[in-house]
Order: sequence, then structure tokens, then C-alpha cells
Amino acid sequence: MTIRPPRTALITGSTSGIGRATALALARTGVHVVVHGRDATRGEAVCDEVRAAGGGATLLLADLADPRQVSQLALDAEAITGGLDVLVNNAFQAQSYTPSADNSAAEIDLVFAVNVRAPYLLAAGIAPRMAERGHGSIVNVSMAAARKAVPGIALTSASKAALESLTRGWTAEYASSGVRVNTVSPGVVLTPANEHLRGQMETFAQSTPSTRPATANEIADVIVFLSSPASASVFGANLAADGGMVIS
Repeated sequence: MTIRPPRTALITGSTSGIGRATALALARTGVHVVVHGRDATRGEAVCDEVRAAGGGATLLLADLADPRQVSQLALDAEAITGGLDVLVNNAFQAQSYTPSADNSAAEIDLVFAVNVRAPYLLAAGIAPRMAERGHGSIVNVSMAAARKAVPGIALTSASKAALESLTRGWTAEYASSGVRVNTVSPGVVLTPANEHLRGQMETFAQSTPSTRPATANEIADVIVFLSSPASASVFGANLAADGGMVIS
């Protein structure tokens, strides 16, 4: 099996944070990135950055809580690129930090719709086409809390554990056709969205072997590795990029 360098990629939730960093990192290798988000202004700004970094860029807007929009996103991304080499399931719906008894049924549905159903539908629409072409890489972005209990986010943790299970299931289904599916599990990561929590995050990260939060760029580098021929022998793995959080 020949693993070729990626030429096209769809990254969900790529208008900020880890998704944006991944889009720029892939752009620097010449990849055409399908930028996904819900805000056109932010999305077009990232597309401009991607082009400036050396890649191609197309913006697609979709609400991942709506299954019809998710399925259409897969169709449009395939049509625009002529076939995707990489799918990064990065978009993330977090619950509020609350006891489980305080989460409503609507919040449970929303978290699982974005964190599990949307990646499932995207893979269902894209992975078979990758398999037909004999190559492709899917990277699911999980979190260390899927394997290490953190109070107040049981719902989010459960949704990410389900996503990790999908990595294993899709590996069993598609690996023989040349499609690699892997997980990256960040721990504490500083992004513009959580900058207001920097103090708390730095304090929490001090209890891990790395003693500091990761940056979005550091996680993006791991995602790029899992998307590239450098990881050609990596199938169904869960690569912990958590500063040692799970083992501490």
C-alpha cells in the first residue's frame, strides 16, 4: 500500500483554536483546506491565513447539530476537492461544568450530536470514498478526560470516549482499504477561547509531568503527523498529547 502526502483536508471547527492551527499547519505543506465553521467572517479570515501560508482554502458553513447539514458538508467537501485525503473531526461541544444531575436532556442530545453523531455522519459520507481511492486519513480529536475522570464534565467525557470507540471500529472497517483512522487526545490546551481561564489551566497543568498547558500549535503538529505518510504504519491508535495527564 502506498501512502501519498495529503493534498486535501476537511477540518471541522477550524475557525479558531486547534482547528485553525491545524489548517495553517497543513497549509504550510501545500494542502487545500476546507475550512468549516458557523461564522462566515471568522471563516473567511482563516481562509486568507491558509492561502498566505501556502495552501488552498474553501469555506463551508454548517451547524453540526443538524444531521442534514452534516451530510451536506460531507458531500460539498468531496465535490469541491474532487476527493478528500484527510478528515479531521475536531469540532467540539462542551457541556457546562455542572453535576450530572443538572444536565438537561437537551444538553445531552446537543453534546452527543456534535461530538459523536456529526463525526459519524462525516465518516459515513467520506470514508467509503477514501476506501474506493485506496487511501485516506481520519483523525478524531478526543480529550484526556475521556480516560481520566474529571469532575463536572462526565457528559463531555462520555461523548469523547464514544468517539475513541469509533476510531477502533472504523479501523476494523476501513484499514484494509488503505484508510487510516486515529485519535489524538489533548489535555490542557490554551486557546483564545479559554484565555480567560489561563490561571486555572496553568495551575491544573502543574500537576502533570509537563507542568504546563499545551499550545494549539503543538496539538496541530500531532494531527498533521497522523495525517501524513510519516505515520503510515499507525492504525487505530490513540496518541496522547496531554503532557502526561493520563499517567499522572
